[in-house]
Amino acid sequence: MRGPSGREHAGCVTSYGAAGPVPSASTGPPREAGADRPSTDALAVVLAESVLRAVEAAGGYAGGVYLRSGTPGLLRLAVLAGLPASLFRPWWRMHVNRPFPVAEAHRSGQPVHLGDVEEAMRLFPQLVASLPFPFASLYTPVIRGRERYGVLVVLRTPTPGMPVDARDRGRMLEEARRLGSVLDGLAAHGTRVEWPGEPESVQLPVRTGPPVRIGYFDWNLDTGTVTADAGLREILGEAAPSPWTVEALTARLVPEDTYALWALARQAAGSGGPAARRIRLKGPDGGLHLLEVTARPLAHGREGNVLTGSLVDLGTGLLGSDATDRLPRAILAIDRLGRITYVNARTEALLGLPRGNLAGRALWEALPWFAHPYHEEQLRGALLSDQPIHFLAHPGRGEWLSVSLYPGQDGVTLVLVPEGDPAARPPGSGAGSGGAAHADDADGLSSPEGRAAALYRPVALAIALSEAVTARQVSAVVTEELLPAFGGRQLAIYLLSDRHLYLAWETGFPPGFLEPFDGVALDARLPGVETLTSGRPLFFESMQQLGAAYPGLPLDAHTGARAFLPLIASGRPVGSCILGFDHPRGFTAEERTVLTALAGLIAQALERAQRYDSESALARGLQDALLPHRLPVHEGVETVGRYLPGTQGMDVGGDWYDVIDTGHGRLALVIGDVQGHGVAAAATMGQLRSAVRAFALSGHSPQEVVRGTNRLLIDLDPGQFASCCYVVLDPETGDVRATRAGHPQPLLRRTDGSTVAVDLAGGVVLGVDDGATYPVTRLRLAPGEVLALFTDGLVERPGTDIDEGIERLRRALAATGSAPLPETADRLIREARQATDRPDDIALLLAARWGTHAHRS
Repeated sequence: MRGPSGREHAGCVTSYGAAGPVPSASTGPPREAGADRPSTDALAVVLAESVLRAVEAAGGYAGGVYLRSGTPGLLRLAVLAGLPASLFRPWWRMHVNRPFPVAEAHRSGQPVHLGDVEEAMRLFPQLVASLPFPFASLYTPVIRGRERYGVLVVLRTPTPGMPVDARDRGRMLEEARRLGSVLDGLAAHGTRVEWPGEPESVQLPVRTGPPVRIGYFDWNLDTGTVTADAGLREILGEAAPSPWTVEALTARLVPEDTYALWALARQAAGSGGPAARRIRLKGPDGGLHLLEVTARPLAHGREGNVLTGSLVDLGTGLLGSDATDRLPRAILAIDRLGRITYVNARTEALLGLPRGNLAGRALWEALPWFAHPYHEEQLRGALLSDQPIHFLAHPGRGEWLSVSLYPGQDGVTLVLVPEGDPAARPPGSGAGSGGAAHADDADGLSSPEGRAAALYRPVALAIALSEAVTARQVSAVVTEELLPAFGGRQLAIYLLSDRHLYLAWETGFPPGFLEPFDGVALDARLPGVETLTSGRPLFFESMQQLGAAYPGLPLDAHTGARAFLPLIASGRPVGSCILGFDHPRGFTAEERTVLTALAGLIAQALERAQRYDSESALARGLQDALLPHRLPVHEGVETVGRYLPGTQGMDVGGDWYDVIDTGHGRLALVIGDVQGHGVAAAATMGQLRSAVRAFALSGHSPQEVVRGTNRLLIDLDPGQFASCCYVVLDPETGDVRATRAGHPQPLLRRTDGSTVAVDLAGGVVLGVDDGATYPVTRLRLAPGEVLALFTDGLVERPGTDIDEGIERLRRALAATGSAPLPETADRLIREARQATDRPDDIALLLAARWGTHAHRS
């Protein structure tokens, strides 16, 4: 076969098999007949064949397969059939921990079937938010034994309210098992079953087109030769007598169809039964023809396998027909991979481009303005759904075009009309993608740029929701991003608790209007309740429509529109959301889909916020109970402790301090830092504080205390590590014995005001090495000297070295002079307390030795 053309667009199949014998289904692709021809990739052929079979079996219009990559936890899209890969670049990579159905199927090992957009919204709102179009999708994991290879995907027309039937689920499962078996065989023969790069595009078989001329050929799979009749030689313009090599035939295939032909060859060779497929081929005049290939055994007692093919000439090909040329519209067509397959004369005149510059090229290459993100989004919508799409485009030469996309099984037909022509607006809609014309004008969305700006806000909402932590923050984000995106003026959010809905947030409604609806039960006949109990959004284009649906319902206005959205997170009811509009308005299919998807994202954010609130309260309670409320008083020694929680994420963390009267005339000063934040960190901190206290009260040496605490943390195995500094002080003599486990060095302020870092010996952090040792350093704390123990949150700043932070703290401690110890502590944390962005919590413990008769309060 021929090598790839340098003019092919990104995402095309660019690896082709050479002529020669085709292997059986259990072996790899055909080997090269010559050293200068690339070989067909065995893995790609297997995957392409499986995807084509799955799409056909499940009645889909597109499909693909994700395969594991060389990176742990990362799947890559290996083959995409029926869709242009370059338009779906954001979905080429999928981490298995992402909230998408592909990742869920791979993680759980269970199929995921989404029959319509509402089911997808309830279970995977992120999917609908990223692809807000009506389509159904089936995901089946490819597993063999304990090996999880990837996920087989089929996209098809949605069936609202009807789940995927058992027959289609079974067909997908059967094909996934077959693929798993083949991949297992490839792996056993040394093939690396991983996908390292970009996906291969595969064209689906064409299902339409009347024949004009027919030619026949036989392709011997054992010898790689092709015998053609006179009709085939005439269609192809081949004067050379047969037999030929198969290259003479396949060199005319469009690149994406090459894999379909090889997949058929493998299927025929492996099954021995009949198999048929239609693929496209270019004739000498540039016209497209249907290549119908059927497999059958050789007759006359000969052995081997043969593909018997019939080549059907469509006649008009890319040049179109006189009938469409006479239509007063510019019409062109693309296949499902975005290649232009038809151009009429009016399109040539309108675009100022000859057919030769358009035919056979990718739409976004032939018409660069189609690469605008908004236009790409419309094309994605047409390819994924079966609904016509209308929008305005600006080619960049001062004129505007009304573009209509009419999707079909084998591609999309485009109608281009200069803006201003009455035929540019579909009945009952404006120039935009649906809705009243005046609404588009009023919102300033009559241009692609304006619509792209409007689409920005839902995207901004999704991003902002990921950063919102509390329920109040989530509600504020919805107010700031969702309402402006759709021109709304009122918002109310209700949260579910004990089978009642309670008002959590409102804006724009008359004061007190919503109070009667606060705390309503789930059996109340109210739109805000029924949208949650039914799981379906309710849209009312006027207040009259709302009043007719719910007679007797109090209304806050005589004009306007309302949308009631269910807040459901992964199948769990969270609450409901009400959007209000000052004027009557329609809701396009795209708007309904986007609003439904965004409601799922809001629900997940609110559920996360509720969980955060409860966990935060629990963590604060744990920490309040575990940190010392008062420090022991000992003659000759003064101690002061301070704690500040972080400002990001969970409020509390695992920092702690303690002062322990060991009962032997000595004080133990302890400070530590458990990795992480939240309940787990607070709980681990409590266990470590208790362990250190128990070891210290038992009279163990500093080394034994830290070593025992280390072993305990390893035995508990909380999945966390901790740092610690442990100091034992004799108030009478000032003798100090200290050790540390991966913790910052303490600071010492001498009586003359100079301040230095104390060079303490130590070992690794706690919880890592059960054989770790922790050497002890001895020094003396003179009367009037202050020892400062602290956690890294006090000295770390993003983008700066920790040594710079320690130096800042050293200078600050030196500058406190003779200030009382509590004031010194307050000065040291003042800057951190005033910071609005404090990523880590902070613990500080100061100890001063004043001498037996010089204690200062």
